[in-house]
Amino acid sequence: MGKAPSKFIYFLFILTAFLGVSDTATAQEAAKLNGADTAWVLTATALVLFMTLPGLALFYAGLVRSRNVLSVLMHCFAICCAASVVWLAVGYSLAFSDGGAANQYIGGLSKAFLAGVGTDTPSGSIPEVVFFMFQMTFAIITPALIVGAYPERITFLGMLLFSIFWLLLVYVPVTHWIWGGGWLAEMGVMDFAGGLVVHLTAGVSALVIAVMVGSRRGFPKEVNPPHNPGMVMIGASMLWVGWFGFNGGSALGANGGAGMAIAVTHISAAVASLTWMMIEWIKHGKPSLIGFVTGTIAGLATITPASGFVGPMGAVILGIAAGLICYAMVHVIKQRFHIDDSLDVFAVHGVGGLTGTILVAFLALPAFDGLGLARGVTASHQLWVQFVGAAATAAWVIVLSVVIIRVIRLVTPMRVSEEDETEGLDITSHGERGYNF
Repeated sequence: MGKAPSKFIYFLFILTAFLGVSDTATAQEAAKLNGADTAWVLTATALVLFMTLPGLALFYAGLVRSRNVLSVLMHCFAICCAASVVWLAVGYSLAFSDGGAANQYIGGLSKAFLAGVGTDTPSGSIPEVVFFMFQMTFAIITPALIVGAYPERITFLGMLLFSIFWLLLVYVPVTHWIWGGGWLAEMGVMDFAGGLVVHLTAGVSALVIAVMVGSRRGFPKEVNPPHNPGMVMIGASMLWVGWFGFNGGSALGANGGAGMAIAVTHISAAVASLTWMMIEWIKHGKPSLIGFVTGTIAGLATITPASGFVGPMGAVILGIAAGLICYAMVHVIKQRFHIDDSLDVFAVHGVGGLTGTILVAFLALPAFDGLGLARGVTASHQLWVQFVGAAATAAWVIVLSVVIIRVIRLVTPMRVSEEDETEGLDITSHGERGYNF
C-alpha cells in the first residue's frame, strides 16, 4: 500500500517538471515577440487593406464611365473577399512554408488553414498570424490591380475565376521564389516590398488579359474621359497614405528602416507627380488632375522594390524616372500598339515596378546615399540578378495568364455581349446604378 502513493507522487513530479519545461519553452518563444514591432505591422496591415478598399476601388471607379462605376467597385470588393479565403486555405502555406525537395519553386501545405500557427508563434519579432495578415493584404491588392486592365467589358464570373486561379498559379509561386526562400531569394534578388511580386506580375498580366479579352467598343478613337476626376484624386490620396504601410510595413519592425522606407516612398511619389505634371503642361498647355495623380501612383510603384535599400537621393532619381518612363509607356501601349489596357496598369505598375527593380542595383550604393549591396556583390552582378528575376517573373506570368484565360473560356465567356457593354455593367451584371438622376 505504501508504494502506490510513492508512485503517484513520482508521477506528479514528472508531470510538473514536463509542464514547467513546456511553460519555459512557451515563455522563450513569447520573449522573441516585440510589442512595438507587432503594433506597427498591425497598423501597416490596416493601411495596405485601406489601399484596396476603398483607395484602389475609388481610383479605378472614377476613371471609368458612370454606367460602370459600381461594376469596378464590385470587382475590387469581390477580389478582396475571395483572395482572403484562398490565402487562408492554401495560399499562405504554399508561399511561406517549407516545400521540401521542391522548396526552390513552391512551398508545402503544412500551414494550410493556419495549421500550427498560434497567437504566440513567432515570425521574427512579430506573431506569425500578424505576418499572415500583412501578407494577405498584398495577396488582395495584387489581383485587384489587374481590374484596371479590363473594366467595362468583362463578365463578373470570368473576372472572379481569373482572379482566384491567377492568385494561386501566378502570385503564390512568385511570392515563394522571392520572399519565401525560393530560388530567386537564394540568388539574392532585391525586392523590398513588391516591385516584382506585386507590380510586375499585375502589370504583365494586365497586358495579357487586355489583349485576350479585347478592347472596349470604339477604342482608341471613341473612348470617353473619366467620369469623376475628383473620385480618382480621392482614391489616389488613399493609395498614397496606404502605401506607407505597404513599404514601411515591409521592414516588419518599428525601426529606422521603416522610417526611411516611408520617407523615400513619399519623396518618390511627390517628384513623380511633379514630373508628370510638367510633361503634360509642356505638351498640352494644361496640367490635368488625372495626369497629376497618375504620376503619383507611378512614383509609388517605382520606389516599392527599392524602398528598403535607397536613400532620399535615390528616391528623387526614381521619382523622375517614374514620371518620364511611365508617361511615355502609357502612350506607347495605347497609341502605338493599340492595346486597351484601360487604366494603364502595365504602363504604371508593370513598367514602374520594373524600373525600380533594375535601378536599385545602382541606387542602393552608398554613392547615392543607399544602404549598400550585400558583402562582395558588385553593382553589375546585382544588375544581372535583378534582370534574371524580372525576366523569369514576366515569362511565368505571361505563360500562366494565357493558360488560365484559355481554360476559363472553356467554362464561361469572359467578354460581355455588345448589348451589355453598351448598356453598362452596373445594371446588366449587378442590377444597380451608381447614379440615379
